[in-house]
Amino acid sequence: MSALKPFYWRGKSLEELSKTEWEALCDGCGKCCTYKLEDTETGELYQTNVCCKLLDTHACQCADYKNRKKYVSDCVQLKPENVLSFDWLPPTCAYVRVAKGKDLPKWHYLVCGDRQRIHEVGKSVQDKVLSEENAGPLDQHIIARFK
Repeated sequence: MSALKPFYWRGKSLEELSKTEWEALCDGCGKCCTYKLEDTETGELYQTNVCCKLLDTHACQCADYKNRKKYVSDCVQLKPENVLSFDWLPPTCAYVRVAKGKDLPKWHYLVCGDRQRIHEVGKSVQDKVLSEENAGPLDQHIIARFK
């Protein structure tokens, strides 16, 4: 990976980022890899504590990021043009923040230099989720309603 300029995201839109800059922007929270349920009658979204089978629940990284679509056909691929269309992405998501012209939080590794800080401050799903392979029915794992 080539060296990234410090604070490279400031003053840029998501569309202006290089592929390397785009990939580096991810804070590694793992929240986009958790399952959400939608109430078909009300349209309300619910968060579960169940994650994709490819998510390493401690490292909060995809076990096969390059080939994930091969194993998980409905894996959501974030792109500059679709980030803001996913209202279930957390407001702390670096992609959402940059898309809205906001800076990254002080615990983001690109700001503080420590990839573990996100876990230390409790902003990731580290050790809080279980794999879909061990979960059973998703409706038994609802932990919150999206507002």
